[in-house]
Amino acid sequence: MKNVINNAKKGILMVALFATVISFAKEVSFNIINEAGRTTLAILNVKRGNLLSIKDNNGVTLYKETIDRSGTYTKGFDLTSLPDGAYFFEVDKDVEIRTIPFTVKSSIVAFNKEKTVVSFKPVLRIKDNRLLITKLALGLEPLKIKLYYETNKYGSSSFDLIHSEEIQGTKTIERAYKLDKNAVGLYKIVFTSEDREFVEYFKI
Repeated sequence: MKNVINNAKKGILMVALFATVISFAKEVSFNIINEAGRTTLAILNVKRGNLLSIKDNNGVTLYKETIDRSGTYTKGFDLTSLPDGAYFFEVDKDVEIRTIPFTVKSSIVAFNKEKTVVSFKPVLRIKDNRLLITKLALGLEPLKIKLYYETNKYGSSSFDLIHSEEIQGTKTIERAYKLDKNAVGLYKIVFTSEDREFVEYFKI
């Protein structure tokens, strides 16, 4: 197994990915209606399995829901009972996360759509023993990549780090890695960007 790990380390080659950047899904559009004691949120172009959350300014999740129907999501919320402070809706889709901030003060809810932020997730595609990674970083935010390989030692499995790098200073991140065909097994890749962590597992 040790030889497999060594081969995997030697077999990783970083090459320029000249293919055009991945075509991202339609941009989420939304509408908010504030009425007495009730806020109605409507989000277009959602998919079943997308996540909707309400979080406070410290990132603590106050509400979480898995959207069960594709199309337009509409729901009313009573946000007036929240303590005074800053909050945000978070819409977690396939390749993007959109945050919609709002404030509560003396039971009055206020939204500022201009402060809505869209963050793009890294996208991993696997073709044979090649890993293709793309990500939009419109704010030049860096992306950290850590690749691990599963090993079995003394009857228990663990993941050993076999490659690590940080990419920054570009709006379109594109990477391709080639793994040793003999290093078959389970891999884990961890992406870190904008204080968020994304983890994926794959086999070759």
